[in-house]
Amino acid sequence: MRTERGRMALLLLTLALSVACHRASTVNTNAPATSAPQYRRIISLSPSTTEMLYGLGLFPRVVAVSDYDDFPPEVKQLPRIGGWSNTNLEQVATLHPDLIVMTESQAPLIKDKLEALGVKTLTVPSYTVEDALTGIEQIGRATGHDAEAQKLVADTRAKLADVRARTKDAPRVRVLCIVDRVPGTLRGLYAASSGSFYAELIDIAGGESIAPAAPHGFGQISKEAIVALDPEIIIDLTQGGKQAGQLAEDPQAVWRELPQVKAVRAGRVYAVHDTSLLHPSQFVGDSARKFAVLLHPEIFISQ
Repeated sequence: MRTERGRMALLLLTLALSVACHRASTVNTNAPATSAPQYRRIISLSPSTTEMLYGLGLFPRVVAVSDYDDFPPEVKQLPRIGGWSNTNLEQVATLHPDLIVMTESQAPLIKDKLEALGVKTLTVPSYTVEDALTGIEQIGRATGHDAEAQKLVADTRAKLADVRARTKDAPRVRVLCIVDRVPGTLRGLYAASSGSFYAELIDIAGGESIAPAAPHGFGQISKEAIVALDPEIIIDLTQGGKQAGQLAEDPQAVWRELPQVKAVRAGRVYAVHDTSLLHPSQFVGDSARKFAVLLHPEIFISQ
């Protein structure tokens, strides 16, 4: 199975490719929900779209998922049809889907091949917090679950607004969010910057994302640059210690290589392995709160 590091490298590649892609979905998401087809066999190509389908009550209709899905737990019983660049088209055909849902970052690699099989596809945006909410609405409208989508979006917006309200007067802490590195080391570091939904979540949670601007919100960063930025908090989203066959690492020990960094000296390097933080779906509201608990425990821990 591809490692999380390989997954992030592929994400960065597809983000770059998608800029030139025509952002349109085969399914008409502007049609009235009452006229939406009743799709019965849905394939989800992304963890975020699987989470959205689950939130809309459509997971019982999902017949296959990507190699990267782990929520809900029931995905363990479903066929895996590969990753973003190696989707098993023969397996897809044998599953006879009537709808395939993907994110726009995946579309440049696979959309045309899937449509060549005669299967309808739905491509949803996936870069920002607002994209996540738009994606929920589009899936809901396309599947006749518009009412469920509107409720899910409203609930998610309420969670985001609650976190923002609680942190609006808190001091803005300087945060570096690391999304990839070589497990057990500080090599191959990638950070989330402005333009990513991670940076938005940090802002909502009462922080300031300080990674240098990078195309599409993700960029490589050196140890020297981290020392110069001197973040007060480091959020480490890498999954190195969670992969099968790898020894679990101690993130605090890994980051002690940079003792001059304020976050390291203060013991405010937080390794987060909760996969709900990795995907732009309805869980962005929960993710914002989890970030806020790390950034401002004085506000949230006692509640």
